[in-house]
Formats: sequence, structure tokens, C-alpha cells
Amino acid sequence: MGYKIVVDSCCELPENFLKDDRFERVPLGLEVGDYQVWDDEDFDQAEFLKQVAAYPKCPKSSCPSPERFLEAYHVEAERVYVVTLSSKLSGSYNSARLGKKLYLEKYGEKQIHVVDSESASGGEAQLALKLMELEESGQYSFQEIVEQIERYRDSVQTYFVLDNLETLRKNGRLSGVKALVASTLSIKPVMGATKGEIIQRSQTIGIKKALGRLSDLAAAEVKEPGERRLIITHCNAPERAEQVKQMILGKASFKECIIMDTRGISSMYANDGGVIVTT
Repeated sequence: MGYKIVVDSCCELPENFLKDDRFERVPLGLEVGDYQVWDDEDFDQAEFLKQVAAYPKCPKSSCPSPERFLEAYHVEAERVYVVTLSSKLSGSYNSARLGKKLYLEKYGEKQIHVVDSESASGGEAQLALKLMELEESGQYSFQEIVEQIERYRDSVQTYFVLDNLETLRKNGRLSGVKALVASTLSIKPVMGATKGEIIQRSQTIGIKKALGRLSDLAAAEVKEPGERRLIITHCNAPERAEQVKQMILGKASFKECIIMDTRGISSMYANDGGVIVTT
């Protein structure tokens, strides 16, 4: 195998790639009081959401150690690509970079590139799947793929609507939001990201209108949708995800649409009912 794609566990991968040897998910840790689990293949979303709902304080996460990333790099593959959630949201990117440094010191030269997704969840999946496409085409050198994935990263757009922003707020992830109206009186902010930092794009009254506004933004702002994937991730909200899919596809045609339920880290931040869209 000539290449491997390493992602942190905030990346939602389609079911058919979860056991694919070309990919490896490095788990983050989750902590809800005394309830502590890894965000790995044994993650139980229903139990996790139950624990979060019963816990009076804010759940927390911990990024993988550099040594854990180093282990993921120590494979026969000649080229290793790493995709992490936004460095503005987690220490995962810095840990992955330090893991590369430690690997090179211990084992010598190897082609390893770490990408800050400047997103999360489906945004990471966008990059991981694009990397796979570039490698499988057999047309590009390692450096050419590095240059292409960095440009592609800059073109990915992220939008989300959550029923509850408190986990993001209490964990300091809304520092870039200047004038966020609290989610009271049915006011629902439509959020986005710029260079990996969360921003507010709009706000509406009620979740239905918020999802409609999210869909309008996603369809209006995507460039060359026929060449791109629409990835929708949701936290225990398949009906909402399907509604968003239909609204977006009614305005723009994509080469593929993927809907996925969130795993651990994305479930922690999205909370029950959250919907995330990346194009």
C-alpha cells in the first residue's frame, strides 16, 4: 500500500471506509464527569447523550497524544496524510504535527503531511475522501497532492445549526463570535466558519427556518457543485438531515450526497439534534 490517510475521531467517515486499511481514525477522549470513554469504534451515542443530559456541568474532550499519532504513522505506506479538526477548536493538529516530528527523529525520513481541516466532522471527511481520490488517480506526486489538498481545504464551506450552543460556549469555542444572540425565545443562530474559527452567519426564529436558511447559504455559496460532495452530519437527527438534503439538492446538484450520524466528539459539540453541512 503506497499511502495511508490518518484522521482524528472528529472526522465522520462513511460506513464502507471504517474498516478500510487506507484509513485510520485516531481517537480523542470524552469525559462527562466520572463517565470517560474513547471516541472509537465502541462509542455509544445514545448512552453518551444520556450521560450529557444528566450531567449538570459541561462535557470535555482530550486530544490524542503525539505518541498515538506517531504509532499511526509507523506503517509500510510510503506516503501518510493526516487530517485533523480545526486548530482553533482543538490541540489535535498540534499533537499530530509533534507526532510527525517525533516520528522523523526516531525512524528517519518519510513523506508525512498534516492538514489543519479548519473545520470538523464532515469537513474533515471532505478532505479525507479528496485525498483518497487524488491518490487513487495515480496522476500526482506527493508534493502535488499536498498542494492540491491545501487549496481544496480553503474551498470547503461549513455550516451548522444546533439546538444547544452551551457546550461550544462553555468550552471557549465561540470566542470568534462577536454578537451571538443566545438560543432563547426560539432564536436559532445559523453558524459557519472562517479559517477554522466559528462565526455567526445568520439567525432566525425556530429550527425549521434556521435549517432553511442554512440550506439557502450552502446552495448559494458552493462553487461548481457538480464537482463536489455534499456531506451532512447530524447528531441523532436523521429527519432533519434528510430535510436539509432535499432543500439543498432542490437548489444545487452535487456529484454525491452523504449523510452520516456523528460519533463522539461531534456529538459532544453538536448536541442532540445538531446538523452540520459541508460543501
